[in-house]
This record gives sequence, C-alpha cells and structure tokens, in this order.
Amino acid sequence: MAKLKNFNGKFCESDYEAAMLSYLQEEGWNYLAGSQVSRTFYRDVLIVDDMKSFLSKTNPDLLPDEVQQIIDTVKLVGAESDFATLHKVYGWMVNGMQFTPKDGLARMVNLIDFENPQNNIFCAVNQFSVEYTNNGKNEVRIPDILLYVNGLPLCIIELKSPSEPNAKIFNAYEQITIRYWRDIPHLLHYCPLACISDGVKTRLGTVRTPYEHFYAWRRVNDGDKVSTLPFEETKTMIKGVYSPVRFLEIFRDYIYFQDSEFDSEEKEIVCRYPQFFASRLLKQSIIKSVINKTGKGGTYFGATGCGKTYTMAFLARQLALRCTDIEEIGSPTIVMIVDRDDLQKQGAKLFTKSKEFLNLGEVCIVPTRKILRKELSSRDSGGFYICTIQKFCDREDDKMGLINERANIICFSDEAHRTQLEHSKKIKFSKDSDENMKAVISKPYAKVLREALPNATFVGFTGTPIDETYQTFGEKIDSYTMDQAVADGLTVPIKYHPRIAKVLLDKEKAEQIENYYKKCADDEATKEDVEASKKAMSSMEVILGEPSRLERLAEDIHNHYISSCEKDPNRVQKAMVVCASRAIAFDLLCKFKEKYPEWFVEKKVPDGMKVSEEKLRNLKPMPFMAMIASVGKDDKEEMYNYLGGVKNDKRTDDLDAAFKEDLSNFHIAIVVDMWITGFDVPSLTYLYNDKPLQKHLLIQTISRVNRKYPGKDYGFIIDYIGIRDNMREALKVYGGDNSVAPTADDVEQATSVFREYFEVLKSISNGYDVTPFLNPNSEPTERYRLLAKAAEYVFVSTQILNTDSSGGKSIQKVSFKTYFLKSVKRMRSAYDICQPSGELGEEESALAQCFMAIAGFVRKMSGTSDVDADVMNRYVSKMVEEALKYSEVGSVLEEGEEEDLFSPEFFEKLSDVKMPATKLELLIKMLRKQITDYSKTNQVAAKKFQEMLEKTIEEYHSRRKHLSAEEAGETQETTSEEIIKNATEQALKILKEMQVDRDSFRKVGLTFEEKAFYDILISLRNEHNFEYGEDKNVDGVVINSKCKELAKKIKEIIDTKSSFADWLNNENVRNDLKLSIKICLVKNGYPPQYSPEVFSKVMDQVENFEENSIDKNFNEEKPIYKHDNSFGTLMVAEKHVNYE
Repeated sequence: MAKLKNFNGKFCESDYEAAMLSYLQEEGWNYLAGSQVSRTFYRDVLIVDDMKSFLSKTNPDLLPDEVQQIIDTVKLVGAESDFATLHKVYGWMVNGMQFTPKDGLARMVNLIDFENPQNNIFCAVNQFSVEYTNNGKNEVRIPDILLYVNGLPLCIIELKSPSEPNAKIFNAYEQITIRYWRDIPHLLHYCPLACISDGVKTRLGTVRTPYEHFYAWRRVNDGDKVSTLPFEETKTMIKGVYSPVRFLEIFRDYIYFQDSEFDSEEKEIVCRYPQFFASRLLKQSIIKSVINKTGKGGTYFGATGCGKTYTMAFLARQLALRCTDIEEIGSPTIVMIVDRDDLQKQGAKLFTKSKEFLNLGEVCIVPTRKILRKELSSRDSGGFYICTIQKFCDREDDKMGLINERANIICFSDEAHRTQLEHSKKIKFSKDSDENMKAVISKPYAKVLREALPNATFVGFTGTPIDETYQTFGEKIDSYTMDQAVADGLTVPIKYHPRIAKVLLDKEKAEQIENYYKKCADDEATKEDVEASKKAMSSMEVILGEPSRLERLAEDIHNHYISSCEKDPNRVQKAMVVCASRAIAFDLLCKFKEKYPEWFVEKKVPDGMKVSEEKLRNLKPMPFMAMIASVGKDDKEEMYNYLGGVKNDKRTDDLDAAFKEDLSNFHIAIVVDMWITGFDVPSLTYLYNDKPLQKHLLIQTISRVNRKYPGKDYGFIIDYIGIRDNMREALKVYGGDNSVAPTADDVEQATSVFREYFEVLKSISNGYDVTPFLNPNSEPTERYRLLAKAAEYVFVSTQILNTDSSGGKSIQKVSFKTYFLKSVKRMRSAYDICQPSGELGEEESALAQCFMAIAGFVRKMSGTSDVDADVMNRYVSKMVEEALKYSEVGSVLEEGEEEDLFSPEFFEKLSDVKMPATKLELLIKMLRKQITDYSKTNQVAAKKFQEMLEKTIEEYHSRRKHLSAEEAGETQETTSEEIIKNATEQALKILKEMQVDRDSFRKVGLTFEEKAFYDILISLRNEHNFEYGEDKNVDGVVINSKCKELAKKIKEIIDTKSSFADWLNNENVRNDLKLSIKICLVKNGYPPQYSPEVFSKVMDQVENFEENSIDKNFNEEKPIYKHDNSFGTLMVAEKHVNYE
C-alpha cells in the first residue's frame, strides 16, 4: 500500500482509509490503488483483467472470445430500472448466469466460486474515479473503498474522519444513497452491500437500506461475547463480515430481495448479526435433530421487534439450499405455525413475495386441515406453508389426527410461547348427545402437533419463552435480548410513566388491586387457585370499570396524548389504550365519545395533513379513535352493533389496515386482547395500560411501542394500574442477562435529582452564553456555531474541580470537561424519567436539552460519542424545536443572562432598556436573586447587601408616596423620573459593590470559600465586641491576619469531614465536624471568652455553605428509581392534570 503523503501529524480521512485498507489486507484482501486499475474508460467500473483470469481458470474449456462475450454481457446489463438491474446482476453473482457457448449446449457459468473461496480474486481498491456526465460535462465521483471479487465491485465503503467533529457517518450514508445513485448508478448496479464508518461508528447495510437500519456487527464467531465499545465496531466489522470466507457466506445467502415482480418496491435487506448467527446455529441444531430423530430443533429467544420473521426467512433459505448433501433433509418442506390470523397474514406478506429467495417452490397460506394434508402428501420435498395452530385442533369434519409422517418436514412455530403446554390444563365444557354436561381436558398443543406430524422437527421462535417452550422445541440455541436490541439501535428504548395515583379511587380499593397481584394465580394453577383468581378479577373489574374513574381516565389520556403530540407535530404518533375487559373498553370508549366527539368524526386524514389526491383516493374514512375487539353473542345491542355484528371480521381488517397506514385519520386504538402481541405499527408511540399484565404477555404488550420509526426516540408506557413490579420481574427474565426493569415509579425523586444537577450545570456554565441558541429567530448556522463555541469552552477549559471518588468516600480533582460530562450524564438519567411527566418547567426542559447537546458535541470531539444521532444538525434542530415550545413568554432580557450580572455585556444590555421603571424593576429582581445566591456561600456579605437593597427600595417608595396628588403634568413626570433615576443609580451602585466584594477574596489572599468564613469571623467579632487579631491596611485593603489563618483552618476541616457521603444527613459526621471546628476555635482563642452563640453562628455558616456548594452534588449518587410497595399515599381521585 502507498505511504501517506504530506504527513503533518493530523489524523484525517485518508489516514483512516489507510488503516481500513490495512485491516482488510490482514484478512486476506489484496490492495490495489484506483489509479492502477487497467480500463479503457473512466466510466468502466469492472476490473476486466480479474474477470478474465477467474473465468478462464474456472472454465478452461471456454474460448477467449467466449469469456469476453460473458464479460460484455455483464458490462452491458440493463433492466427497467436501476434497482431491477441491481437485482438481476445479484442473481447472476449468486446463482451464475446462463451462457450458450459455440458447441450449442447451454450451461451455467459462475461469476463467483462460493464452494471454493480460494479460487476467487479478492481485491480492495481505494480512490477509484468513476466518470459520469452532468449537463453535457464530464464529472467524477470517487468512492473511498470498493471491494472487488473477480473484478466485480460487490461492496462500497464510505469513510469519514474520526477526528473531525463535523464529519458525520450520516454524510457517508447520503453520499452513497443520494449522490452515487444519482450520478454513478452504473457502479451500484454491481454493488449490493454498503458500509459506512467514521472510526467510532461502523455500520453495515445495503445500497437501498434506510439510514436508521444500518447496524453495527458486534460478533465475529458463534459464542463470542457481544462487544458494545465504539472502538471495537470497525475491528469487529472487518473480522465478522469482511474476512473473505465470511463475506462470501453473507453475500450468498443473507442479502434479501423480494421476487422480481416486486422490484418496484425496491426492498433490499442484509441480515443483522443476531439473525446471521441465529440462522447458522438453528440450521446446525435442526440437522442434528433430524439425524437423531429427536423432533426438537431448538428455541430461538429473540427480543420482540428484532426481526424474527426475517430470521426465519434466512434459515429457510439455508435449509433449502445448503442441506442437499444431507440425505435425511434434502430439500425440506417448511410449515410455519402461528396462533392467530393476523400473524398468518403478516407472515404471508413477507413469504409469499419470497419464492425466489426461499427456493422451496410453492408458498401459500393453508386455509384448512384437509388442504394441508393434501399439500404435504402430494410432494416429497419443498414447499412453504403458513397455517394457524387451530388447523391441527379443529377436527369436526376430520377425525383423523395424523397429517403426514415425512421426516423432512420442519415446523417453525412463531410466538412459540403461546402454543405450548400452558394450555394443557384447560377444561372445555360441552353437552353430549343426551344433553349431559361433559368436561373434556384438552390436549396440549405440543401433543396435538406430535400426533399430526410425528416425525417432523419443531423449531420455536419467541421473544418471551416460557419453561414449556423449551420442553416442546428443545434447548435455547441462541438469544438476542431486549437490552441488546436497544443497545444496537434495532428497537427504541421504552420509558415507563406510572400514573396510577391519578385515577384510582381510594386507598382501600387500591389495596384490593395490590392484593390481587399478590394472589393472582398462573394459568397452570389448581382449580381452587383459578376460582380465587376469578373472584379477585371480578372485584378488580368493578374498580377498573367504575364510571367516575373511567371519566378521569379518559380526560388524562386525552390531555397527555394531545400535549405529547404537540411537542413534535410533524411526526405521526399513534397510541393504544389497553383495557382489562371488553365491557370496560366499550364504557371507556363511550366516555371519550361524550367528552371528545370530534375524535369520532370519520375522515380520511387528520385535519391539516397534506396528502396527494392519488393517496387520498386509496384511504377510507375513519374515526380518530376506535375500539377493536371480537364480537360476543351476548353483547348488549349498542356494543354488538358498534363492533360490526356479523361483519366484525371485515371491520377489524379495515381498522387493521388503517392503523398501519401512517396517513390514515385512525390514530388511537382501544384494545383488550387483540393487537397486543405480534402487531407491528412502527409509528405506535404511546401505550396507555389499564390492564393487569404479567410475565410474557406483559413484555409482548409493552413491546408494541419499541419499533423504530423516523423521529421516534422512545416508546412510552403510561401505566394506570400499577404493573411496575410485574414489569421488573418480567424484564429480569426477558430483558437481558443482567437487565432490570426500566421503571421510574417515583417521578418526584427523579425530578429532584434532575434539578440538583441542572443547577450545578447552570452554576458552572457562566463562562459561555447559550441563550441565543434558544432564540427562535437565529439561523441554523448561528446555532451550530454557538453550540460549537460552548462545547469548545468545555473542552479546552483548564479549570480543576472536585468530585467524588471511591463511591463518595473521598474527593477527587478532575478536569472541567470531566466534571461537566459527569453532571450532564446524571442530569440526563433523571431527565429521561421525569421529563414525560410534565413536572419540569419551561426553562428547565429547554436548557437541559441544550446542556445535553453540548455534552454530545464534546464527546464527539473526544471521539467517545455515545449518542446515536445521525448528524449534529438533526439533533440540534429537534432540540431547538422543543426549546421553542418553552419560549412563548417573552422577557426584556433573554432567559439565562441573569447568571452573568457582573459582566460588561450585562451592563450594556441594561443600558439598552429604554423604559426607566422597567429597567429599575428588572434590576431589583436580578439583584434579589443574586443576593440570594450569594447568601448560599456568604451569609454575612449577602445580609449587608440585602439591607442596602431594602433601604434603596424603601427610599424609592417613600419618595413616590410624597409626590403631591395635586402636582400634575410635566412637573410630576419629571419628579417621578428623577426618583426612578436615583433609585436605579443606587441599585447599580449596590451591584458594583457586590462585584467588588465578590472579588475581594483575591486581595485578601483567600479563596472565595475561605473569604466567606473570614467575613463571619470578622462580623461576629464586631457584633460581640471582642478583640481578635489586629486589622492592618495593606495596599488599601484592611486585613486581619489572625482571622485569615483561622478561616483557612475552618475550610480545611470542612473539606476533610464533608468528603463523607451525605454528611449533612449523617448525624455522627455532623457532630464530629461541629466538635472539630469548636476545638479549632478554642485552640485559636476565638472568641477569647467561651460563647455558645458565636459557635452556633459559625456552624450556621458552615452548614449553609456546604448545603449550597457544588461539591455536595457529587458526594452521593442518589437513586433515581425509588419504589414503595404500598399505595398508602393514594387519596380520592384527583382531577386530571393540565399538561399545557
């Protein structure tokens, strides 16, 4: 590889490119500079010499002109669209291309030898110029790295400099998906794969993958521990994807295209690492099971929303194409079993468009048991069939249990946890021919399946396995948990917001619910437990369905949803309300109808949404809110008719389609059992839960809101019934190996922690001004510049601050940057909990967003960004939009400037205020705040200035009062202005004196904190009229050396004692501190005569200082999550919360 030119010590993009090429060379890729590639024209994108070499070597019987004919066919390939051309070429690369040589016998010619990787030519090419024509002028595009196999460019890699904060990975994505597709599509016709990297983030996708679906590759081999370190992404990607053998494996079987007839949809997907490893491991397990005839292919535990359906597709292709050498399997028949019609339809949408990819022949939904038996009997291999579990159980017209005895039938069970032994103890009641009641114990689904397909192999796919899942399908083969999915960005995090206190009626009924949770039996409980559970459920439904409670519930949901959506009005945000029973759901719907009839006016799209006429024609009028449930034969007439009666299925299908359509007016669904599992609507953001949930059903339900969607950072669970304990338990099982429930059931505690660190950040941020960043009229470039300036201030500051270490047992000196980032991290942890509650003030939310943006920028500058923002402008724009929501009330001076009262800029701003009375009022308000803040560290000095200010105000009011009522016109106006002017001058004088006093510690030779204790010592000496030390005038400043030294000793004692965690709340430590200071005062003869009053006042200053010092904030890592098992604080139903 060529050496770097003009090295100047700066690590730039070309350096990173060189490093990437070195990594590729280590894995076995040959390096070739783009300028060294032999070609006729710069428009040519193939390495013809490599193609000739490979084809001649692997097809020695072909003549040179025949080899050239094949190359020319590849070079001149075309189709009805660029995407169709890409799909066509990919088919040639994977399956070979048909060619008829001069002997007249058609044959398949492979362009890549997948069976013998060593026969291929692997070449990494950088700075390869590709020419195109723009308005008659020849231009070039130069991709960073292209990976060639046998002269074909299979993957494009676009890089950005790790050291440049403005060089974002999103820019690399835009280069490929916008510029290259627009300008040089003739390159991308051959290039299915794409990789983007900025040195910290390295992500894999295809040339048609949306940005949010480019993902990191975090494992190299089966069984490797998943690495989440940013630095590891590049290395893991190279070894896990780009080692030549692995690269060919992924390229051959793990890039998904729909059937060619659907090319207009332009869908191309590459597997994610969990799908890749799960498919490989499951394939091995299935082969072992078929050979050993165990029937248990294994269980895949994949978090909801992580792409289990595509994992099935990748596995099916592996079984169809890569097991032909195993006699017992050959080309298997696959039966996909689901437990509901909607999952059947969902699976059919993918698999019926995937016949070419699956290579199994027929793909269809099986409507009846008889047809399934016929289909399986008519073939010995191949076929992909989708059916519901009921096809195996409903035998009214088919009493024969056996369906097929073949051994090469592989059954995929989707949502396997719902189809297993948990149903085995249910009792069905019916009457026999003599009208005698009979009770039949139903067979577990596992047994029913075994009777129907005795020699088949069963594989379970679930996000929430239960014990019986493993009994039916075998041990866990691989897993991908919820916390891993969130960390990888496959799903969005879920925020939990408890609102139980807003709707419960009273403490007694709340305790009934709590007792229900403690006593509620599992489905497999004894008959006595089931009866007790039914009785408890009945009493709970009385509570949940109480009319006044439902009224409060409707108000709260309405207000929360409206206010939440207003924060991001341009994004589709759908919601789901989960109720405990159909009757309660309908009663709640009626409450909504009474209060908000506008939600039930049927429209095609919401008001204000701009939609093309073509799209509008395809939409059906829908209400904004609707209830979805099956119809019951004993439903009351009003409910029966609302649910569609005998047309319930069609109504449900129409609502299903509308809810999944972003443009539809249908935004809020009220459900009970339907749609809470296996129902994917990416725009679904809010889930309002009013139903008792536990275990796998709870996880399945809350996971409805974790799907990724543009602009959606979180899914929200708003809980009205108290599922927090059950959620904690469920997440321990299903969330991850070490996961805990992400619940924040004490919003008040989180808010307190947030404000503590928020004030810390405000107090240390007076070195830069962020207020213009919140200005709605500032340009994006100005906001970016201001943000960069603030981040630079944090980054380059040399200030040293104290923070805690060793769990708060000692004080550690850290840089300003570390202190700032630590404060933001702690503030953000609390912010994420309390922000959805609406507890934060306007300025708080806006400035908190600003601090988080600055921290993100600082991390990016440091190369340690953990914020998954695509580009800074996206993040900044979103934050500003939220910030502007909090800026409706204007002020004379921008919010935040009051923090820098002593700066020249403040006086300049103040002088620009033309209204005298307003200026005085503003100045006094600012002075009061500043004196209050000063009092937190120096009570004595603050008291002096407070007295001066009150005297000024008193004189002002006194003079105004004595203005004669008879005086009028110009005389009174002049006099009044004179009074205001004098008062303003006096206030400014106080302000300047405060500035002098605050800075006086430097002249005295003390720190700011030591000066506070010096002042109290001098003040008490004067107040109690005793002699201590000698006052001397040094350069115009009166200094008492004895008080000065004593002040330093007091501060030293405080620094030592207050290093203990939470010393203010630790009585032993406080008493020890008091004793130490008292001993210090006595030893130093202060005061000469023992005086408890003097000791008490010194101690008051000590505690006041420590309570308000910055260091205190880090003496203890306060818990953000606080849990109280009791409902003791709940009172009579509160009125709905005003979210405005």
